[in-house]
Amino acid sequence: MHLSIVIPLLNEAESLPELSRWIAEVMQRHQLSYEILFIDDGSTDDSWQVIEKLQLENTCISGIKFQRNYGKSAALQVGFTHARGEVIITMDADLQDSPEEIPALRQQLLEEKLDLVSGWKKVRYDNTLTKNIPSKFFNAVTRKVSGIPLHDFNCGLKAYRKQVIKSIEVYGEMHRYIPVLAKWAGFKRIGEKVVEHRPRKHGHSKFGWDRFVNGFLDLLSITFVGRFSKRPMHFFGLWGSLCFLGGLIMAIYLVVAKLVSSEFALTNRPAFFFALTFLILGMQLFLAGYIAELVARNAPGRNHYLIESKIGL
Repeated sequence: MHLSIVIPLLNEAESLPELSRWIAEVMQRHQLSYEILFIDDGSTDDSWQVIEKLQLENTCISGIKFQRNYGKSAALQVGFTHARGEVIITMDADLQDSPEEIPALRQQLLEEKLDLVSGWKKVRYDNTLTKNIPSKFFNAVTRKVSGIPLHDFNCGLKAYRKQVIKSIEVYGEMHRYIPVLAKWAGFKRIGEKVVEHRPRKHGHSKFGWDRFVNGFLDLLSITFVGRFSKRPMHFFGLWGSLCFLGGLIMAIYLVVAKLVSSEFALTNRPAFFFALTFLILGMQLFLAGYIAELVARNAPGRNHYLIESKIGL
């Protein structure tokens, strides 16, 4: 199979018929074998009924429905688990991503021997104040932190080699940073392609202002996990050692000063409390490192999502 097209969705019943027909036309025109995986992330409208009807019309369509809303990252992870294509395409279900871009993304991925190609919506139709400006800021921060020269990390339209999506785990709200996850997993051949951004035809955006706060926290998390997930003691042990050593030096100084002068007020000095604080903090960091080492070696799988229904799988 040439392509698996993974499409997470939430309350997009109006867009799905047009989107599925458009994808089918593009695939037929370019003579590509494909499957479409619709992942219904707990929609409360008629999205699942629409998917069931579309699957009867086109056997290349499959669907998975979550029992409740878990988020886009969970939907992508489940879609990645079931994808069978040589190349995996992700795109949004709101018709703002054009299926016409899919063949070119696949061609660039294969011809340039890349691990993934990320879309770049250079010209956008979003609100400048609430989306464009914050998006540019976070993209700049992510480029600086990750070292990946992409302009639009959050673009939903991306192409991956199968090996990439089978080697990473997307959870929380990490869908924004899949290129970063891929890089930490060893897939460093990352390309970019300018893609069309279309005005929204139906419904409204499902993301609010909280995505910027969550996105920043996820970036910190993914940076830490990428560097220290297999060796957490290297992080906690370093800072624990520095804190404990600093507290120990201050404690030794206070004890020596007390021995030299019996009139030296040991417990009435700020240095006493600083020494005590640093000693306790150092021991706590060491304990956190040991616990993290145990967790890293014995952690079970994260992906326990309640799936209500499946079709075509």
